[in-house]
Amino acid sequence: MNIPLDTAPIGAIIAERTFGPIQREDLERYAQASGDLNPLHLDPEFARQAGFTDVIVHGMFGMALLGRLIEEDIVKQRLLLFRARFRKVIEIDQAIVCRARLTSRAQDTAVLALEALSPSDAVLIEASATVELIVVGNK
Repeated sequence: MNIPLDTAPIGAIIAERTFGPIQREDLERYAQASGDLNPLHLDPEFARQAGFTDVIVHGMFGMALLGRLIEEDIVKQRLLLFRARFRKVIEIDQAIVCRARLTSRAQDTAVLALEALSPSDAVLIEASATVELIVVGNK
């Protein structure tokens, strides 16, 4: 699914993609790349002492997956604004469904409502993005 922003009806889901399941190796690579070496994401014993059953996925890793959906499946132009609110913990070994819905469109921008969902449809991350529309004649 990849519906053009300039013709999609308001409210339409314009992109949806499943990532994962997120594995320990993914967390290790993300931790090294981001510099976020918090043991809550890397050390199962530490995570258990903190009240979790295992390590949890970095919230920013989940946000990065939403960003990847925007970059790879929707936008071929400029991303103007990207905001996110973390709602629930993302558990290890779980797939994440990322979805984008067109919420409004102006002359040269579109606003997207984004969400990252667990396999049971629990909202893990709510986000929004404003992107520049490609309008004929714009360069």
